[in-house]
Amino acid sequence: MDEQGANTTPRPASRRMAFAAQELRLISALVLLLGLGLFLALPFVLSIGSVVFLPLVTAVVLTVILSPLADRLAGWGLPNVLASLVALATFFAIVLLALALILQPAVALFDSLPEMTQRVGQRFAELRDEFAWLALANDRLAELTGGTQGNQVVLASPSVLQQLAFATPSVLLEVLLTFLMTFFMIEARVRLRRHLLFDRASFGTSIKAARVMREVQDRVAAYILTVTWINAGVGVIVALGAWALGVEAPVMWGGLAALLNFVPYIGPLAMTLLLALFGIGTAETAILGIVPAAAYLALHTVESNVVTPSILGARFTMNPVMILIALSYFSWIWGVFGALLSVPILLMLTAFFDHVGRPNLIGFIFGEPLFATNLMALGVEGEGQDAQQG
Repeated sequence: MDEQGANTTPRPASRRMAFAAQELRLISALVLLLGLGLFLALPFVLSIGSVVFLPLVTAVVLTVILSPLADRLAGWGLPNVLASLVALATFFAIVLLALALILQPAVALFDSLPEMTQRVGQRFAELRDEFAWLALANDRLAELTGGTQGNQVVLASPSVLQQLAFATPSVLLEVLLTFLMTFFMIEARVRLRRHLLFDRASFGTSIKAARVMREVQDRVAAYILTVTWINAGVGVIVALGAWALGVEAPVMWGGLAALLNFVPYIGPLAMTLLLALFGIGTAETAILGIVPAAAYLALHTVESNVVTPSILGARFTMNPVMILIALSYFSWIWGVFGALLSVPILLMLTAFFDHVGRPNLIGFIFGEPLFATNLMALGVEGEGQDAQQG
């Protein structure tokens, strides 16, 4: 009886492990709820404080991208301050060159915008006449259902020039803050690495922190550099194709294609629509006007499904659903700039969670640990080692 009672009595160690497992699951649930609340509340905070947070986030992304170039220049013997300044000046020169190639022809085409808009209206009027029976059917359906058309109230809004006049001072201030913060962050990268390596209590923690920082920097910089070369090739092909098809300002269309290709899915779709509208508005027939858009769509299909996956490989493969979530999330917060920053931010978070551990959200619902690392198993191993040493 005593032996059976001793066998059925729970051991203190198993009780402690069960209590620790329940405590860990409770803490994980609280962390998950806090993370969800932060995810939902963060857009409102970042949107309201965009004057502060947008330059800061942009500066962090630019620092991650330009730090390898500054390291290369410093390896060639340049002082750290001069290497940081040259890296930032190189990026600034590339941005100015891209804007000059795109904006200068766009200003020249702005004078022909009313004529092109009128021609697009004529094309759609022709299509409307061909499908006039649909409008008659719609009117007859509205009469049968008793639907009435209400009066529309059109509110006057500021013109484009007025909006640009109001937005220019704040935009210049944000650009200046962004480049200043980027310069100081790049210049302080050496001190940050030294701080991560030598100011930690554990040597293993120092190595892991330095490894995470290096992995984030290398992955984002390599991705941006590779995608930049791919998009530059797309821009050159689009420019040559536009020149061959007789489209006005082929350099501008090539620059737009390269720039919009940085925004996955949304950018190529916008480029296709722009080419379609411009072609319909300038060509003699609607069929000829759709040719540039169809050619670009075929080029993008080959680039996105064959060229880019073969060059980037599995290391930079990301879930399309996560890309769309990041696009919608940061576009909601910061508009166009948020769309451009969404993929680099997603890459940084992915590289970070690859080292720290990605949360197992679906498995957590069914009783599995929140993170892949089983902390309870580590605790069992620790107790076993302590018992062996004792």
